[in-house]
Amino acid sequence: MEIIQEKWNDILQTIKDENNMTNVSYRTWLLPLEVYAVEDDIIYILYNTPNEDEIDQMNLNYISRKFTRFFQVAIAEATGKEYLIKFIQNKDIETIESTSSKQKKPETFDIEKYKKTNLNQRYTFDTFVVGSNNRFAQSTSLSVAETPGEAYNPLYIYGGPGLGKTHLMHAIGNFIFEQHPNTKVLYVTSEYFVNEVIESVRSTNSATKMSKLREKYRNVDVLMIDDIQFLIGKQGMQEEFFHTFNTLHGAGKQIILTSDRPPKDMETLEERIRTRFMWGLMADIGEPDYATRMAIMHRILDRDELEIPTEVLEYIADNIRSNVREIEGALNKLKAYSKLQHVDITLEVAQKELASIISQDQSKEITAQSIIEEVAEYYNLTMDQMISKDRKKTIARPRQIAMYLCREMISSPLDAIGKLLGGRNHATIIHGYEKIVEEMKTDNKLQWDIDTIKNHINPE
Repeated sequence: MEIIQEKWNDILQTIKDENNMTNVSYRTWLLPLEVYAVEDDIIYILYNTPNEDEIDQMNLNYISRKFTRFFQVAIAEATGKEYLIKFIQNKDIETIESTSSKQKKPETFDIEKYKKTNLNQRYTFDTFVVGSNNRFAQSTSLSVAETPGEAYNPLYIYGGPGLGKTHLMHAIGNFIFEQHPNTKVLYVTSEYFVNEVIESVRSTNSATKMSKLREKYRNVDVLMIDDIQFLIGKQGMQEEFFHTFNTLHGAGKQIILTSDRPPKDMETLEERIRTRFMWGLMADIGEPDYATRMAIMHRILDRDELEIPTEVLEYIADNIRSNVREIEGALNKLKAYSKLQHVDITLEVAQKELASIISQDQSKEITAQSIIEEVAEYYNLTMDQMISKDRKKTIARPRQIAMYLCREMISSPLDAIGKLLGGRNHATIIHGYEKIVEEMKTDNKLQWDIDTIKNHINPE
């Protein structure tokens, strides 16, 4: 407490500088804040204003949303310890003192409670491989896990099959339950939700069944529904989900959803539900880049204590690009074959046994992602460098070459290309393309480089 109070002005100044705050913003949002109490791993910060009316409450909510993470980082740097941050007003002090005066019973892990969550213990943040394709989704998921119901609500994660959406969802649930075992966490698939509703409606005592069903779903602290797109077109299910969503969200409970597409692409989804999906934060997961695919395989090998030659891993990474499940399936198939036949895995064995997964006669699918990866590898750059804001010529030029090749070799939309290259807009893609076209007229080395990359992408 004393250390934090001594360094409080420095902490506020750090947050001001990091947010480039004007003096008026600093006086409005940060100066009224003061440290009230430190209990265990929680710091209570008092928003000390005279009125404490509805406007002050709105201001406090804004401060909590915008600055919580900044205070966590600044205080951790100042004290060497991480704390949870709780913003309060004077009217909250009596409640806090009353709560702290009661003897707290330590939370213990209850295996029976954990089973009711439907979570998979294998899926944690520690076992999730972070790459350029999923870094944003991973960081926002961790934020939600650290402060459920506060950071982003709802959290909507979307992307193609086998990219890690379900893994992240379980990781959030496991993190929350591990930190706070008394928290009511519930994970279900949308199919399970639909079946439960149908079963309750068809029951001979449907009123009682529906009442129990609503109590189950609306009396939780964290609700996670996987593959929410399967509710599309099911009018009764959408109605039940709509009211469940409103009940939980209104009570400040965390809602986490996954889907294979963003809400705007769900044409038959009711507008009132679509808008609710967009209330919080949407995080997409793209296809893993080459480095991430290799990292995923090494993580699986370490977990299963399996040894496979690097050339085999490179073969798999080159040919299975879009689905992490297929990568794991390929490794499992090789593992089973090696165990049953008592042979070592070689490239020849892999090519033969994975023929049903990887077609030898069919050329690799050319996508914007694969083109960007090839350019990055040719110029010895990482995918993080390719999507960065770095404008050094050694990075900017390969990035523009990737833009050029994407337009020349495939018909991917400009916005989609820009998204893969760090969120750049279509005007930037066009500019990059035209710049390379002009330079190729006089730069023979550039022409040779591009032809080489083309042949590697699509060998004839």
